[in-house]
Amino acid sequence: MSAAPRIGIAGFFLEANRFAPVTTGAMFSNSFDGAGEVLMAQLRAQPPRLLPDTPGFVAGMDAAGPWTPVALRAAAAYPGGPVEQAWFEDFVADLSARLLAAMPLHGVFISSHGAALTTEEDDPDGVLFERVRQIVGPGVPVVAVFDLHTNVSPRMTQALSGFVAYRTNPHVDLYARGQEAATLMQAMLRDGAGEVALCKLPFLPASTDQLIAPGTPYQALLEQAQQQVGGDILNVSLCGGFPLSDCAKCGFSVVVTARRGAGAAADRLARALGAAVWTRRHDFLTSLTPMPDAVALALANGLASDGPRLILADVADNPGGGGGGNTTALLQALLQAGARQVLLGVFCDPPLAAEAHAQGVGARFEARFNRGSDSLCPAQPLQAEARVLALSSGQFVGRQGLVKGSAQNMGPSALLELDGRIQVAVISQRQQLLDPAQLDVLGVDLGRVRTLVVKSRGHFRAAFEGFAPAERI
Repeated sequence: MSAAPRIGIAGFFLEANRFAPVTTGAMFSNSFDGAGEVLMAQLRAQPPRLLPDTPGFVAGMDAAGPWTPVALRAAAAYPGGPVEQAWFEDFVADLSARLLAAMPLHGVFISSHGAALTTEEDDPDGVLFERVRQIVGPGVPVVAVFDLHTNVSPRMTQALSGFVAYRTNPHVDLYARGQEAATLMQAMLRDGAGEVALCKLPFLPASTDQLIAPGTPYQALLEQAQQQVGGDILNVSLCGGFPLSDCAKCGFSVVVTARRGAGAAADRLARALGAAVWTRRHDFLTSLTPMPDAVALALANGLASDGPRLILADVADNPGGGGGGNTTALLQALLQAGARQVLLGVFCDPPLAAEAHAQGVGARFEARFNRGSDSLCPAQPLQAEARVLALSSGQFVGRQGLVKGSAQNMGPSALLELDGRIQVAVISQRQQLLDPAQLDVLGVDLGRVRTLVVKSRGHFRAAFEGFAPAERI
């Protein structure tokens, strides 16, 4: 191993919902798309715009001794529809050219989600990894970090030397998994590139069935898997997948990384753990709450002066899974029922946010949600008397869970009060409510909220732990 190994840094991060509007290059730019010096500046920036896995990898490599990061290109977009094929082809061509120019490298790190689609390709992650492998050759370690909702293909695993997926859901371990990837990279720089085995199951749990918490089947299976790590086995990842990608790659995956020469052992373990997952497949079932029941709970909760608070998760409109974050059915039902002390966050409606900024704090006006056709994801309109409580640029630094420690932006944002009873946090850049900092910048006093309505599937659980007991979510 070189005294100061040269490690390429790359990233391609998109969770693609087959049924959502197309993801554009501009959407990557809005989140992060940087190469060369721009990417290099973000590797140790405080706070960085990158997701925490890459800073975690950099910190892990720094702690291990001298090394030279070679910033290639990294792009990330918020979950949405398949990315434009032309943009993806340009991205792969640019990354390939940068990789070729940077050779020789001793290793490559890739930050990935693993559930991407393009408008023409169902396995762009595999295409990208395969291209990286073709350039660096068979002996160079290529290690990637994935969301546990990755849809894994043999094309992906055959191109990699190390596979590391998150082990939490809500995802709060990105930084730690980046550090783990650095540990794998160090081992492979010393011992040679590792081998990755995949066991794919014909089993597709819904995203709402993939919570990892004490008592859940996912938690028990993860604990069983981690007991197998050691010796020749470097990592075991259990990946539930992302059903809304709606492609042949969907399905629960068991992925095992082993030392060079231990591929057969990795394959046997992947198959054994796959059998354990299959045995428990019927345990991955949860029930959602019918809307009338949810509204009744919120109505009663607003009339109570004390007692446990309530969270209603509008999981069918989760921007973190490609939803628009702008459906009004639940909001309309709460208004009609007369619910009180309710806060809904966050609702994506750029024209409404812009109008609130034009009106100013304290102004009263007729708020028109989802006006016209200028919404990325058209949804049912709604009108209500509103008062502007607060305004913000929407910039925040995450302090919980998925985006902890990274710089984020909701765009121009406003806190509105509807009919004097329900508050709505309106934003301009589509995203889910996954961090209390999103409400902090709007001056929200959560102590005065009895019912919190979230446009989110599960990441709110890490952000608002303690707001309501588990049985009141």
